[in-house]
Amino acid sequence: MRSAVVLAAGAGAKFWPYNVVRQKAAFPIANVPAVRRMVDSLAQIGVDRIAVVTGAGEPSVRAALRGCAGDVRYVRQPAPAGTADAALCGAAGLDEDFLVVYGDVVTDPANLRELIRRFEEERPLAAALVQPLGNERPQDWLVAHTEGEQLVGVEGHGRGGGYRLCGVYALRTDAVGLLRDNPGVMHSVPVGGMPPPEAELAQSLQVALDEGQPVLAIEAAGYCVDLDKPWHILEANYQVIEAMRRETEGDMIPASARIHDGAEIEGRVVLGENCVIGNRVVVRGDLWMDAGGSITNGAIVGGPAVIGRGAKLRDYCLIGGHSSLGTNGVYGHGAEFSGVALDKVYCYHYCEVWGVVGLAVDFGAATVCGNLRFDDGETVWRVKGRAEMPRIASNAAYFGDFCRTGVNAILMPGRRVGVYSCLGAGVVAYDDVPDRQLVTVRQELETRTWGPERYGW
Repeated sequence: MRSAVVLAAGAGAKFWPYNVVRQKAAFPIANVPAVRRMVDSLAQIGVDRIAVVTGAGEPSVRAALRGCAGDVRYVRQPAPAGTADAALCGAAGLDEDFLVVYGDVVTDPANLRELIRRFEEERPLAAALVQPLGNERPQDWLVAHTEGEQLVGVEGHGRGGGYRLCGVYALRTDAVGLLRDNPGVMHSVPVGGMPPPEAELAQSLQVALDEGQPVLAIEAAGYCVDLDKPWHILEANYQVIEAMRRETEGDMIPASARIHDGAEIEGRVVLGENCVIGNRVVVRGDLWMDAGGSITNGAIVGGPAVIGRGAKLRDYCLIGGHSSLGTNGVYGHGAEFSGVALDKVYCYHYCEVWGVVGLAVDFGAATVCGNLRFDDGETVWRVKGRAEMPRIASNAAYFGDFCRTGVNAILMPGRRVGVYSCLGAGVVAYDDVPDRQLVTVRQELETRTWGPERYGW
């Protein structure tokens, strides 16, 4: 199999605030956009004829794929009519079996190889990658009902089930009709379900099953994370860094890199050109740092961690394990950060942040994110008006692109700050802050006479 259709056309509203300036498939995981990871993985296993279906945020997808391997062509979906319609747009003109993969899926390449292998061995009409739900709610996913390795039914946001569809499929050429004849709404829902009027690819699989066609269900042996909501960023980042840790065999230190004898390094280091690890630095685990990055003057990195090109960590800052920092960021005196930060994030002076931070965010001195509630519980989110309890990182902080904070700003657990917004000095944000908002605190002052006479002089 050499052809694939990569879907990167949806609006990604549940991914807010990270869908505003990009298509969510272009969001970086360990500093590589998710769609780029997918396309590069496909090319590595020989799937090098790739149609990328775009819609909202197309420029960000094209930028993410600039210079990628393989023969990539772009197909624009005329209207946001659903995943079956998007796959049909991408499959136009194909005369061979093909994969359909969602561009916002971050997965172990071994899952792709195994799906292709089993599909080519057994030649069903279709095959789907599935994953155990574990402790996740079936109501949040497209559920896959299986018997052995056969798919026997799909259900949209059902009330039960042990597996979910992963957004990775293999189709024979004669399955294109299933995409074309999709009913335009998900029929396979529980009683009382309210599916949106769009052509969902999973419903095409159900049509095949209803007609007695075989559909394989291949369980993912490795990680597979769908970037559906903001907390999935942290989950995907963790899984990718763990995979990097397993695959790294030893140090890679170019001649231009400098490591001070006074640095304390406990893990393996993979450095780019002209990297610097200075005196009194502590690295507690594996470290991957791109060209020009520097860690100096007592900075502490609780690896494993990924540091982007030109990033500067200095002056006793503390970076948590399984963090990834984008290019040209600055993490300064006493600042504490853990999570995912994109390019050009400035985190100075006693900041304390755990979560996800978008592009070019500027933290004012002593910005603090509360991550532990007084009741030791988890924050209940509202995603498109629906109450949800994230499986992980419900109490993390989520800062949109191009936002900033003033000195002593405080963000309470599980809150989001929108794109282009600003939390003023001394603000305590108990609620999400929408895009393009300036939030300030109004101070009431009382002035009285005062002096030495108050003390009896």
